[in-house]
Amino acid sequence: MPVGIIINCLAVLLGGIIGAAAKDKISAKFKENLNMIFGISAMTMGITNIILMQNMPAVILTVILGTVLGTLIHFNDLVTRLGAGMQSAVSKVLKIQAPGGLSKEDYDAQLITTIVLFCASGTGIYGSIVSGMNGDHSILLAKSILDLFTALIFACSLGAVVSLIAVPQFILFLALFLCGGLIFPYTTPSMIGDFKAVGGILILATGFRILKLKMFPVADMIPAMILALPLSHLWSAYIAPLF
Repeated sequence: MPVGIIINCLAVLLGGIIGAAAKDKISAKFKENLNMIFGISAMTMGITNIILMQNMPAVILTVILGTVLGTLIHFNDLVTRLGAGMQSAVSKVLKIQAPGGLSKEDYDAQLITTIVLFCASGTGIYGSIVSGMNGDHSILLAKSILDLFTALIFACSLGAVVSLIAVPQFILFLALFLCGGLIFPYTTPSMIGDFKAVGGILILATGFRILKLKMFPVADMIPAMILALPLSHLWSAYIAPLF
């Protein structure tokens, strides 16, 4: 039973609904302060994962190649179109207006950050795999606490579309949950450490985006998560022994 995944997705759904409904009652100062806390919390989660790195060259190579791949296939544009489609669907179903007060560029940037933070974080992906393997939901439960309040604040500016991010999040995490038993036997502690480190770099970059310190191309970096395990294995098994 994917308890952790269900709770995590419900946290995003509930936070998005509450934020969209209460956006006029939450002061800008309150949102600004919490947004800074979310940013530093995301960066802390990222650093915590990065220190688990086992093969630094493999991790760096993975992030570079993954970002190059994401850029070549315009993954950022795909995520943006997904967000726009979700916003359109929400507008039609709930009869709401698109959120005001944001430029098109700022809206797209915030939406990408939100989707990546909820759906493509190393914590969520790794937590789903672990949950599927041995029923340990602690990682996803910790993520749920942050996601609840993050969704609430983001929904104040992005609208109810934030709550629908729970749908692709559930599909992705459930697929990883079901595949956990197939993937884990072929991994090693070193591969898992490098996998989490790559995810940590994405989370750290997301933290920078939340704080608006540097708009890293996080969406284009997502393919690195797919390359992390195989490249870590190739480095450990074939390249590292040469040195």
